Amino acid sequence: MKNNIYHILRGKFLVSDDSFKNWRIIIFISLLAIIMIASSHSADQKVHDIARLNNEVKEWRSAFVDGRSKLMRLKMESGIVQKMSEKGIEPSSNPPKKIKVKKEED
Repeated sequence: MKNNIYHILRGKFLVSDDSFKNWRIIIFISLLAIIMIASSHSADQKVHDIARLNNEVKEWRSAFVDGRSKLMRLKMESGIVQKMSEKGIEPSSNPPKKIKVKKEED
């Protein structure tokens, strides 16, 4: 047992006669490690992209809500009356009348 550990520490398993199978395993494990690291970096990048896109969605949603509230304020009758009174147009004192058109039947 002590001899095996000594051979591993000295690197004899890399230069011995049957070292080809050891090198194949080492290269295979190294490639798997590189693939695992690349996959991890890719996953991290996707997580950062998702977080950035979520922040953009929140910003666009708040801009939409802000724009909608401004539009609601502009469409209110009191706001329209105020804008028109600045231009000299005032609301009518008598309410509008509904006109009904009857179809003539032959």
